Amino acid sequence: MMESTTLPSNQETTTQPLIVRWLAKFLSYVFHPLFIPTYIFIILMWQMPFEFAGITIWQLKMRLFGLFWVTAFFPAFAVFLLWKLKFVENIFLRSQKERIIPYVITMFFYWWMFYLSRNFTDQPAVLKFFYMGIFIASAIGLVINNYFKISLHGMGVGGALAAVILFSFHYQLPMGLIIAATTLITGLVCTSRLIASDHSSRDVYTGLIVGAACQLGAYYFIM
Repeated sequence: MMESTTLPSNQETTTQPLIVRWLAKFLSYVFHPLFIPTYIFIILMWQMPFEFAGITIWQLKMRLFGLFWVTAFFPAFAVFLLWKLKFVENIFLRSQKERIIPYVITMFFYWWMFYLSRNFTDQPAVLKFFYMGIFIASAIGLVINNYFKISLHGMGVGGALAAVILFSFHYQLPMGLIIAATTLITGLVCTSRLIASDHSSRDVYTGLIVGAACQLGAYYFIM
């Protein structure tokens, strides 16, 4: 789901230097929540290659491509079609009402990835709880969306941070550098949403907590 990165004219963030606002928008695009599952899969490829021992390099690349296709391209393309068909006024989904259908669409794809992951024996078992976690976060986000515009970026990076910490705990591997980098990115992305969007602190922090809590809950019940 595309999240607005347009700076509203009535926000104090307009006083921020142009380079700061540009960097905030850049980070918002690079770490868009739709890209988070792909980044997590790349981390697992790098840190836990032993979990992919049963497949070839080509198959692994196709697995990564397929993941990106299902969790990023299809949801984004669905939003594009909604915009072209005039179901939403803006592709960046600035209003809460415009986000309802994209939430449901994204939830379907996340659930599908969880369903498929239960039968895979040649990829990390932790992907099962990760997919379930982002599915639950999307469902909770849909409910909260009825009351205020929870930050999708906050949910994405919050879930990613909790996931890498749980990966380290599950595999008993020293992933301090990855955790530190993810923590830094989480802080930068959340700050960027406060600078480059119409989100309030409540929107961003709630998204962060929901994303992390859903990963913890999914890990507890599935692993």
